[in-house]
Amino acid sequence: MAFALSDLTLESPAFGTHQPIPTKFTGDGEDVSPALAWRDAPEGTQGFAVICHDPDAPLVQHGSYGFVHWLLYNLPADTLSLEENTPVGTAGSNDFGNVGYGGPMPPEGHGQHHYYFWVLALDSPTTLPAGLTLPQLLQEVEPHLLGMNRLIGTYRRD
Repeated sequence: MAFALSDLTLESPAFGTHQPIPTKFTGDGEDVSPALAWRDAPEGTQGFAVICHDPDAPLVQHGSYGFVHWLLYNLPADTLSLEENTPVGTAGSNDFGNVGYGGPMPPEGHGQHHYYFWVLALDSPTTLPAGLTLPQLLQEVEPHLLGMNRLIGTYRRD
């Protein structure tokens, strides 16, 4: 299946669609991942992965634009939410060079950035190793993708 939006719905109690991400969840605050919840996964879903990406970052890395803030995978099918600063799942490498969540922190004066929190529904459970990069994760999960959707938050540093 191609990367296309599905009926899967992703929400956060911390911010709404196209709304500012509270400082707590950024590099200027506590730098913890926000709580997320999803519903309406496609039939046959056996696992999930979560990605947070900033396409507004003025960088070209790994052959694509933007900045990866979070990769979380190996989430079983019964995982329909993540608590704030979640301990569940397996973390991949972010573009800060760390494993785990790295919150929004665009360059000062660079204007508003958009942060795409994606949830991917997979047709099989995964047991992938920690520390995968975005290209490595996508290579592993794309053949198993049943559906996906996103929640977009914003953040700016003036």
